[in-house]
Amino acid sequence: QVQLVESGGGLVQAGGSLRLSCAASGRTSSTHAMGWFRQAPGKEREPVAAISMSSGKTYYADSVKGRFTISRDNTKNTVYLQMNSLKPEDTAVYYCATGPGLMPVYSRTYIYYWGQGTQVTVSS
Repeated sequence: QVQLVESGGGLVQAGGSLRLSCAASGRTSSTHAMGWFRQAPGKEREPVAAISMSSGKTYYADSVKGRFTISRDNTKNTVYLQMNSLKPEDTAVYYCATGPGLMPVYSRTYIYYWGQGTQVTVSS
């Protein structure tokens, strides 16, 4: 079992920044890749970014490229999502997830565990 705990969400004005954290605990040896996803009201959950815990290779959704940065700290089993230049359309519940590889996680074809989510609200 792996437990994922997200933190760092909140309310921010458009143009502002937030940093989300996702800390993994338990059988973290199986955590080969981690990703961030978001779900806005009435919409499907969509990928935001993912990272390989070994190589550091990353994938980003086109909508966040150049504004968001995913990073990891293997010593803390933690993944971060630095979100800059936030827009109202970034408002959503943000979830982290873990799986066996970068593409399986990013494409959601193989997710081992999900976190409980953290709310991000961007006001205009």
